Amino acid sequence: MWGMGTSDPHEPAAAEVDTTVVLEGVSVTAIKQQSNLTNIGSQATIIGRQSIESQGIATVRGASDLVPNFFLPDYGSRMTSTIYVRGLGARIDQPSIGLNIDNVPVLCKENYDFDIADIARVEMLRGPQSTLYGRNTMGGLMNVYTLSPLSWQGTRIIAELASHMSLKLGASHYARVGEKLGISGSIYYTSTQGQYKNEYNGKNCDWERQGSARMKVVWQPSPSLTVSNTLSGSISRQGGYPYEWVEAGRIAYNDTCFYRRTSVMDGLTINKSFERWSLSSITSYQYINDNMTLDQDFTPLPYFTLTQARREHAVTQELVARSHGDGSYKWLAGAFGFYRRYRMDAPVTFKDTGIASLIEGHINSVNPSYPVVWRERSFELGSRFTNPTWGVALYHQSSLDWKRFTFIASLRLDYEHASLRYNSETHTGYDIIETATGQIYHSSNIDINDGGALSKHFVELLPKLAVTYHLPTDCRASVYASVSKGYKAGGFNTQMFSDVLQQRLMGIMGIGAAYDVNDIVGYKPEKAWNYEVGAHFESVNHRISADVAAFYIDCHDRQMTIFPDGTTTGRIMTNAGKTRSLGAEASLSVNFTSDFGMNVSYGYCDARFVRYNDGKADYRDKCVPYCPQHTLYAQAFYTYNIKGGGKWAQSITLDASVKGTGEIYWNEANSLRQPFYALLASSITLKGKLYSLQLWGQNLTGTGYSTFYFVSIGHEFLQRGRGRMLGTTLRVNI
Repeated sequence: MWGMGTSDPHEPAAAEVDTTVVLEGVSVTAIKQQSNLTNIGSQATIIGRQSIESQGIATVRGASDLVPNFFLPDYGSRMTSTIYVRGLGARIDQPSIGLNIDNVPVLCKENYDFDIADIARVEMLRGPQSTLYGRNTMGGLMNVYTLSPLSWQGTRIIAELASHMSLKLGASHYARVGEKLGISGSIYYTSTQGQYKNEYNGKNCDWERQGSARMKVVWQPSPSLTVSNTLSGSISRQGGYPYEWVEAGRIAYNDTCFYRRTSVMDGLTINKSFERWSLSSITSYQYINDNMTLDQDFTPLPYFTLTQARREHAVTQELVARSHGDGSYKWLAGAFGFYRRYRMDAPVTFKDTGIASLIEGHINSVNPSYPVVWRERSFELGSRFTNPTWGVALYHQSSLDWKRFTFIASLRLDYEHASLRYNSETHTGYDIIETATGQIYHSSNIDINDGGALSKHFVELLPKLAVTYHLPTDCRASVYASVSKGYKAGGFNTQMFSDVLQQRLMGIMGIGAAYDVNDIVGYKPEKAWNYEVGAHFESVNHRISADVAAFYIDCHDRQMTIFPDGTTTGRIMTNAGKTRSLGAEASLSVNFTSDFGMNVSYGYCDARFVRYNDGKADYRDKCVPYCPQHTLYAQAFYTYNIKGGGKWAQSITLDASVKGTGEIYWNEANSLRQPFYALLASSITLKGKLYSLQLWGQNLTGTGYSTFYFVSIGHEFLQRGRGRMLGTTLRVNI
């Protein structure tokens, strides 16, 4: 674990949370974590407020760049916040990484990627965290904490202007109402005209506008009781999906693409301390209303479009009890429950080229003498879903200090029930033409209205064992070994219903595959055992810290996104394979002086299939696609203190960094790949008493690279990475 940044008066107060520890000047606080994070038997990266501001971090995506073996590619839209860590991850449905904001778990992956004002600290924990945090944390956990009005009072303003007319504006105010009550409010707005042009219509396709607001209230009526409530909301509107058709070498599609999202989250945290133990309650309500509309073929031809419009409500409740004191034995126990329910409309609209090539072409190749001709050159495959899911869990963790050893044993029992109610329908018609006469031989109407209900339940027992040995030195140094089980929840393939309906339609005409909805729609949880050894080191003067780790992950029932036989438009999540990941991580933080320092992190991961055959090929020993083999981050900074500059010019900071990623294989056959690439960034910051002015640049060398690859109806597509960006950021603290 390595901290970034220096001591910070803006960090949240210790009274807000149940555990507080200072690590290299960074206040580390969390309700479930131990007071010494070097004992948890896994790796963590802590990013403090100073580094967050110097690196311009406002999203989880920005923080991920600094973490070894952590990859969050920038492609598509803010809905496609796919995360890969240590060879784990998937393109659709459930994530492999959990996200908590001010201790509240974010349940919907589509709501991971949004800008957050006034981030105080980010914690990135790698390796399964499932015993304490449950579903979808088999790869790790991201904890994001925002400023508290009890620890800092005043007004903060941010204004940023960058390339491609990119704009950020934000304002927040933090105030105490007496000694026991603090209230804060913030607003934040970002926009950009985008970098990529759709050559079909000459307009930029990746434009974006986003606004958010947050209100935080912290009440501390006594030293033993703290109540905190955070209400936030965001609105995002963007074009997105700048996918380049490889065959044509350009972005050019005829139908509209956009993503729209409105979200609201409210989290209430109550902490009560007793003489020897404490009790915490975390309650949340979460709402998301989003709409993804795509030209799903991404070509200038009218094949088909997809809309996925959803409204989701979710509530969570967690109770955490833990021991206090300096005794050798410590314990933690908790109970967690959640309920989420969404309604979705997901119609696929077939257009002229799609009807001609994907339906009429297949049918007429069998019987060309009597060709089928669709009456209308556009029709809809309608799909509507209701998906209620609920779950409960009990967990316990014991920690024992014995001589120089710390032993941790934890166990979680997790139960989840998911159900799906669906309705699929289409109403269309066609004529059969007799070629010899050119007359209509037969006319037919197709009216399909299918519905049903499915349900699944999952029970998981999730253990973890870890032992840490503290070396007999004046420095803080330790080695550890751990074994833990993680899992990613199962679910339903709603994206497959358009294909089920399409095949049903073609089956009526005597052609097409027959799908069993029960078999093709549901998929099981993904499970993994993580075996890890590592070491932590921190010098006596806190100027040097280092971490190393090696891991092996045995993953069963790997959830894979595939295109099954007989489909033309849909994707399916299936438990198709078994994989293993082995790798290593290393990080080093050195502060040569209080003004000059460096941070370096490197991750290596070799993730391969142990068993995976999709019916067309055997991919045993092939690399798992989309997971980078190498991640690298290196940063150096120097601060020059200006003597006699007064309150307007106190220091100048120079910062340079490089981020490297790759190689990345784009398919299971490993025939296509993105080679290793490196992106150079730099900044210069002038600081005064009440402000800072930063000039910065990203991808200064204009390196070309790709962030995503896929195939649709036999066509290959890429998304190119972002080019050179230059900007200036003004921050004011009053």
